Amino acid sequence: MQTNKANDRMIWLNGKVLPLDEARINVLSPTAQFGANVFEGIRCYWNEEEKQLYAFRLKEHYARLMQSMRLFGIKSPYSEYELEETMKEIVRANRYQEDIAVRQTVFVDGFGSWFSTEPVGMFIAPIAKRRKEVPLSFTERTCVSSWERISERDMSPRVKVGANYINSRLAKLEAEDRGYDSALFLNRYGYVAEGTGSCFFMIKNDEIITPMLTDSILESITRDTVLNIARQELNLKVTERHIVRSELYSCDEAFFCGSAVEISPISEIDGFRIKEREPGKHTIEIHKKYIEIVTGKNIKYREWITPIYGGGI
Repeated sequence: MQTNKANDRMIWLNGKVLPLDEARINVLSPTAQFGANVFEGIRCYWNEEEKQLYAFRLKEHYARLMQSMRLFGIKSPYSEYELEETMKEIVRANRYQEDIAVRQTVFVDGFGSWFSTEPVGMFIAPIAKRRKEVPLSFTERTCVSSWERISERDMSPRVKVGANYINSRLAKLEAEDRGYDSALFLNRYGYVAEGTGSCFFMIKNDEIITPMLTDSILESITRDTVLNIARQELNLKVTERHIVRSELYSCDEAFFCGSAVEISPISEIDGFRIKEREPGKHTIEIHKKYIEIVTGKNIKYREWITPIYGGGI
């Protein structure tokens, strides 16, 4: 299996495929100074048997990217078709034959200020990123952050804006200072929201429970995938509702999910050990089904995956 070194990869920038060290953005641009950008993190998974690289749920990723541009005040110079084709172009240029993550960012360039809306540029940066192996082994120790999750009253969590992640940065650094691996946000009303760049699920008495979309969370594609797995594949009871803090300490299982973290089990919250200190049985099964789906091995979900190499390699 071919493995690309991080520093040897090619980057797509404003219509050109460039070596990483030649892909440069103006340091005085609004994106560099103020985080004026929106982005998607897309995962692609290598299927060794088929010699094919599959991108996961591109339609949903690009629909969300277009929505982020609209809400952030950027006029998209690209159609959804062009967004997809340029992503495929740069992945093929790198000739990846392994699991990868792709950062596709639309940004405000030029010499404007924080309120500028143009000129608009885009870069696409793929990098090797291995999947979590089946069965899961690593678990996270997490804590409830003292920082409140951003809300629709200040900076909408529905928009994947680079600057929004400062909220997650503060919580993550605080958690690490306290000796934890990650953090969990509460929203303005004191209900559980999400992790730092990932959605949250807990399991109690064989019921999958997760915050509602209106609880200051990202409209996560991975969250939607997990809900489908729980309902359609595992026939589990699924509830989307407010979660109060004390419920966290008595659940049977808990995990984060997202394109970057995939399915990440939690073993401890605020010093309270989750009943299943190791990855729980439902968490393990959800992860197993997730990997089957993203790699194209579950034929019921083939419409969710897009081959990068037309006729294989």
